[in-house]
Amino acid sequence: MTATQAHRAVEAVWRIESARVVAGLARLVRDVGLAEELAQDALVAALEQWPAEGVPRNPGAWLMAAGRNRAIDLIRRDENYRRKLAEVGRTLETEHEPDLAAALDEDIQDDLLRLVFTACHPVLSTESRVALTLRLLGGLSTKEIARAFLVSEPTVAQRISRAKKTLTTAKVPFETPRGAERAARLSSVLEVVYLVFNEGYSATSGADWLRPELCAEALRLGRVLAGLAPAEAEVHGLVALMEIQASRNRARVGPDGSPVLLLEQDRARWDRLLIGRGLAALERAEQFGHPRGPYTVQAAIAACHARARTAEETDWIRIAAQYQALALLTPSPVVELNRAVALGMAFGPAAGLELVEQLSEVPALQNYHRLPSVKADLLARLGRHDEARTEFLRAAELTENAWERTLLLDRANPRPSI
Repeated sequence: MTATQAHRAVEAVWRIESARVVAGLARLVRDVGLAEELAQDALVAALEQWPAEGVPRNPGAWLMAAGRNRAIDLIRRDENYRRKLAEVGRTLETEHEPDLAAALDEDIQDDLLRLVFTACHPVLSTESRVALTLRLLGGLSTKEIARAFLVSEPTVAQRISRAKKTLTTAKVPFETPRGAERAARLSSVLEVVYLVFNEGYSATSGADWLRPELCAEALRLGRVLAGLAPAEAEVHGLVALMEIQASRNRARVGPDGSPVLLLEQDRARWDRLLIGRGLAALERAEQFGHPRGPYTVQAAIAACHARARTAEETDWIRIAAQYQALALLTPSPVVELNRAVALGMAFGPAAGLELVEQLSEVPALQNYHRLPSVKADLLARLGRHDEARTEFLRAAELTENAWERTLLLDRANPRPSI
């Protein structure tokens, strides 16, 4: 094996195993930041040894063993860790040496769940939770996270560093919350995963309309979470929502990278495998009965689109009703704006425009490009083209995504038909 092949193997193994290794080490040292540093040390050791010795039969167990040995060395050597030695040293000294592959699997599901809840702890800012989750759970490098969110590497590094320091300072325990706290913390976890997905599904800025790698990473995290917490309806609801939305990715972008709107997409290009997985996840979420959570309701809306063979077959009345249910669960002007779109499709553009006019004075929507965009579309359907053009131009000014700006400008100045 060449050095290049070995390095590629290390990178691939790291992406798969890093979360398990960090979670297992965090169980030993009870400090997520320290566990991540120990796992990084194990990665460096792999990069040094595997090119010469070959990839071990069980690379995950090898990384775990390397990190664990490093943890023992640190605890024994550094006076700053004497307290931790008192806490965990007895366990490390007396624990008989198990089969490492078995040790890695033992309780690893619980460890991973603890890691998810720790990385998404509410004591952290949203940006820090996203960065730390992608780093610890996704195994993404600082450079990869920075590129995905169009921010500098130092910014991401600072967010991760601050997050780990905050967790240590706040003495956030490495544990899975229970009872009422579990529900609140789970909401934070799901929010982070969906933020990652949404940034990939509809990039808020930059030159790309879609960032599939972020969608894929959020889907992977969601599926892992569903395996770790199978009794949580909203986890399945979120997975269903992401699976169904991701099924449209190939049809959402034209050959030149330009966006293709939902009603104009070639539905033959929708991924039927993802739709099937999404509908199955939605069924699992709905088996828990009412009241449904907001992710499950949004997944039900996405399912209405997925089940329609053509745009004309879309059950907009049902979608409008689902948005009404969502508005009752999570009142928000953005939900109301989406409901206006559904009302306009179900009962005519005047019905949608009436709601949009009511939202025009909401402060939170004043600089949100979708408000004038939706209004422009409804005005155009009513034949009020001059007013529609003004609104499309305003939406183009407000969006920070280059492709979306081009699309809105094109709609403001449609080419005459030949």
